[in-house]
Amino acid sequence: MSADDTDLRAVLAGRLAALEPARLDLIDESHLHAGHVGAQGGARHFRVRIVSNRFQGLGTLARHRLVYDCVRDLMPHPIHALAIEAGTPPIEGFS
Repeated sequence: MSADDTDLRAVLAGRLAALEPARLDLIDESHLHAGHVGAQGGARHFRVRIVSNRFQGLGTLARHRLVYDCVRDLMPHPIHALAIEAGTPPIEGFS
């Protein structure tokens, strides 16, 4: 993992802290998208697994909007894509 990877993860974690996560996993899946047009110029692909009380009573789309609102200015660069798994405590829907 390079310093840039660590820095970007720290930025993501800092932004998503606004959602007061009980659990937050940031998984860099960029290696799975090597050669993909969106990966050109070093743009990254992340999977975000987040559990927060802020998602209580919200559907999937509304949960994803809250996540995107936290990181919108980071897209499409340095982040090209996010795969989001958003649940509520107790941890729901995660494998």
